[in-house]
Amino acid sequence: KVQLSTTESPVTGADLCSTPGCVKAAAQIIQAIDPTADPCTDFYKFACGQWIQRHSIPEDKPSVTQFSLLQDTLNAKLRVIVEKPIDVRDDPPHVIKLKTYYHSCLNTRLLDKLGQGPLQKVLRYLGGWPVVEGFKWKGNSSFDWLQAVTSFRKLGFSHNVIFGLYVTVDLRDNSKHIISLDEPTFGLLKRPQLLKGFSDPVVTAYFKLMTTAAYLLGAKNTNKTREELADALRFELLIANHIPPQEQTRNISAFYNKMPLSGLKKLAPTIKWNEFFNSLLVDRIGDDEIINVGMPRFITEMANLLRTVNKRTLANYMIWRVVLQSYPMLSKTWRDKVNDFNYAVAGTTRENPRWEQCMKSLAVSFDLSLSNLYVKNYFHNKSEDSALFLVKYLTNEFLDIVKNVDWMDNATRERAVDKAEAIVSHIGYPTELLNDALLTNYYKNITLKHDEYFMNVLQLLKFSTDHLFRQLRKPNIKGDWKKRGGVALVNSFYNIVENCIELPASILQETFFSKDRPNYLNFGAIGFMIGHEITHGFDDKGGQFDQEGNNKNWWEYETHVTFKTRAKCIIQQYSNYIVPETNMRVNGTNTQGENIADNGGIKEAFGETGRDAVTSSLSEQGKPC
Repeated sequence: KVQLSTTESPVTGADLCSTPGCVKAAAQIIQAIDPTADPCTDFYKFACGQWIQRHSIPEDKPSVTQFSLLQDTLNAKLRVIVEKPIDVRDDPPHVIKLKTYYHSCLNTRLLDKLGQGPLQKVLRYLGGWPVVEGFKWKGNSSFDWLQAVTSFRKLGFSHNVIFGLYVTVDLRDNSKHIISLDEPTFGLLKRPQLLKGFSDPVVTAYFKLMTTAAYLLGAKNTNKTREELADALRFELLIANHIPPQEQTRNISAFYNKMPLSGLKKLAPTIKWNEFFNSLLVDRIGDDEIINVGMPRFITEMANLLRTVNKRTLANYMIWRVVLQSYPMLSKTWRDKVNDFNYAVAGTTRENPRWEQCMKSLAVSFDLSLSNLYVKNYFHNKSEDSALFLVKYLTNEFLDIVKNVDWMDNATRERAVDKAEAIVSHIGYPTELLNDALLTNYYKNITLKHDEYFMNVLQLLKFSTDHLFRQLRKPNIKGDWKKRGGVALVNSFYNIVENCIELPASILQETFFSKDRPNYLNFGAIGFMIGHEITHGFDDKGGQFDQEGNNKNWWEYETHVTFKTRAKCIIQQYSNYIVPETNMRVNGTNTQGENIADNGGIKEAFGETGRDAVTSSLSEQGKPC
């Protein structure tokens, strides 16, 4: 075991590991634990007590975690590179574009000078926001939601405000892509929050954000203005009412409903579906095109809602979504209003430093280029081999568990073993990420200007949607480097349709992993995370996909019933937990996937293989001094 006593240790010098890696690990442990706490009574306080005391939540963040601290460190390193002046001789074209975008984001002086001008230009193009235009608005009888959505898509704004339209991997034939029609996105609030209604303080803060935007754009501060926007918000609440709760979305098969476009027309005949798809997608489609309709009932109900809603109310809601998406791209006056909302929701009292905001924007819009810079400047390949060793051992531990459980029949057990053995590991980064020519070609159609941040954002959003929609006629290539090239994000992943785990370069460091410390510490950190991701392949959702990553049942009936019964124990256990700071109860149904994965990760990391690693590391390296 690790010697944690702060008194004189009885361990001899020969038993201690005094390498720099061990010394650093020992310091981290001492600074994290609360030795006054009884680990048998409150292990969390024992293990993390001092860490919590040492890490107060910053005023500009809703939380602080090991993940967020490492991400902050990574972003600070990247900032040094990204803020260097553009060098047209040495910087590859894709890096020049990245820096141009970043510096246009940093230029708050120009943003403040432009004020709301860029948004007003967009609103004029869209025909105006009714609540601002008042009686001058000309769309009371002619407003067409489909034309509005088409304009949103053309400009780069989200088109998913009435229906959600995506090109996704076909869940039952993941060699192909398919059109998916789904529920729309919401503004800033999720469905459960919206359904609390106007009396809820968070909904009230959201409504205030709506009215403030209207006032800033010239609407009069009158009851009529507030009532118009209240109607718009009620429309959003109506949409939320027609969408099933998250608890009812665990069964993937229930949301796999393929039909030709001609069948969709029968489902909702009042919608101009040909125009809808062909004005938004890249490739044109006909009546025989197969579409996966996630929620057929919602599509019918939404079509009826569109037929009856007042056009002015509909326009007010849809244009509000454009205004809302524009908030972060405007002057400080506008951004301050978002900060007021964030305070009401998350308790943050000030906005992030501008460079952090711009770095987060880069991580979304230029994730491949940003990852290219990170790997070239900060990542060391030696970490990959050590991580592969851990994946191998954790997979074997999971296999041992599967082979020895007494509630699984042999046929299901054999398929589970096949799936576990088929899991592919993507560790570090794809080699293509370092190919500047590939990245330059990927971003070749983007032209950015240093003094047009607003339009730069929209162009990149449109680029992202175009890229997604262009996959429709292309085969789905498992392990495609572009899908897993965003390695500057501190996290780990299990990809359900590729049956693979991803450990990006950014996670292979600091608290989570180090090749320079005893392996038992790595088993307890990233080993747990690897086990967590492996187990995701067999949780209540992952278990609905076979070894090839297709939505196909591989469970014998009685074994699946037993699994669900055992999962109910997890649901009930976690549903009994209450967060004392908020007096809110954990939703065990919605969190069961993560909870199953957490329990599996712990069991695998501390299984026989993990214990062997402890024994081996102790004999070779000893305990951290």
